[in-house]
Amino acid sequence: MSDASAAALDGASLSATWCIPFIGILLSIAVFPLVASKLWHSHFGKIAAAWALAFLVPFAFAYGIGTAFGVLVHAMLEEYVPFIILLAALYTVAGGICVQGNLHGSPRVNTALIALGTVLASIMGTTGAAMLLIRPLLRANDNRKHVVHVVVFFIFLVANAGGSLSPLGDPPLFLGFLNGVGFFWTTPQPAPPMLFICGVLLVLFYALDSYYWRSREEARKPFLDPTPDTPRLGIDGKINLVLMAVIVALVLMSGLWKPGVEFNVFGTPVELQNVLRDAALVVVLLASLALTPERARAGNAFDWAPIVEVAKLFAAIFVTIAPVIMILRAGEAGAFDAIVRAVSDANGRPIDIAYFWTTGLLSSFLDNAPTYLVFFNLAGGDAETLMTTGATTLAAISAGAVFMGANSYIGNAPNFMVKAIAESRGVRMPGFFGYLGWSCLVLLPLFAVTGWLFF
Repeated sequence: MSDASAAALDGASLSATWCIPFIGILLSIAVFPLVASKLWHSHFGKIAAAWALAFLVPFAFAYGIGTAFGVLVHAMLEEYVPFIILLAALYTVAGGICVQGNLHGSPRVNTALIALGTVLASIMGTTGAAMLLIRPLLRANDNRKHVVHVVVFFIFLVANAGGSLSPLGDPPLFLGFLNGVGFFWTTPQPAPPMLFICGVLLVLFYALDSYYWRSREEARKPFLDPTPDTPRLGIDGKINLVLMAVIVALVLMSGLWKPGVEFNVFGTPVELQNVLRDAALVVVLLASLALTPERARAGNAFDWAPIVEVAKLFAAIFVTIAPVIMILRAGEAGAFDAIVRAVSDANGRPIDIAYFWTTGLLSSFLDNAPTYLVFFNLAGGDAETLMTTGATTLAAISAGAVFMGANSYIGNAPNFMVKAIAESRGVRMPGFFGYLGWSCLVLLPLFAVTGWLFF
């Protein structure tokens, strides 16, 4: 929200009814693919835009066009545009790296690929790692009947939990980095719960995949593999490995270089380093399109549909989430005061396990990046204090946001992209509630044990 708008409008003055459009788009994402699949896939952009307008138009009547416009500009310029440019750059560059050759999706190979992606997620981001490996993983399993569990565990690990060890890994940690959290602080602090969760999930996956592998018909008579074998494995589109390193460098630059120059765009401050980062990321995206051999993208069956879907849906999500965030930031004076009281004891001291669960459960549905920022500020907002005396609280917030972004398709943007790519390859992915069933069965008990052990 712009400074002018924030001064005129306090989240404490907003009622919970302003959150209805946000709930509406969540329900649309959950229900429409189940009850009106053709309508949804043809018009999801229009439906998302309708929910955004359902918030902005009444909000403009209630608080003035200037305030509503300030909220829109803030949501777009400070949050959505950097978010989608980074995702688009990672999607495009990773989509130009084609792993040649045909791996065979045995339990060992699948577990190894997911483990590799889990490690890479903290280095090249959950989006980059997911886009790099999801296609080779699907290709390795294109002769198997049971593939859904492979994609679901890939989302759990590569698109979420694996990105918890660096600010490059997941957007919430990047926001913390921009707010003063040390780059390497995120490596040792969340490492113990991350290693525990990832270790358990990999063991569970191997056991489940082994069950399907042993019980399938192709264990006795192999199905025809639609992907031909090749003499050796290789990588096409190697230039994109260099471009991926450039993306990492640009993200680091925007967090380390603080020239103190900013531009005021309709009340929203836009810092110079962020403008340069985003402009350079667009150049990297275009360079990838120009320099990548066509055979590399053809080998990946690269198309724009997944990132277009994310772009349209998250544009509406970032707009409609604005009143939710404003109310949460109002603390005990806001309509969600019960949430605020739940994370502190009678003396006002933070309850780490409450921060873990509250940040995590809200991250499951509010997108984990803005949710992290809300609870970061709720815990005091001073990075130096949170990295020292409040280290366990900040670790709980970080872990909740990153780990529980896996609880739903909308908890973290790569979840949606992986789902879309899998569906484009013929995998019948579970719907919104079906995926929630997987996360409730597998993740929530694991998070309960994690919270008990570490927070």
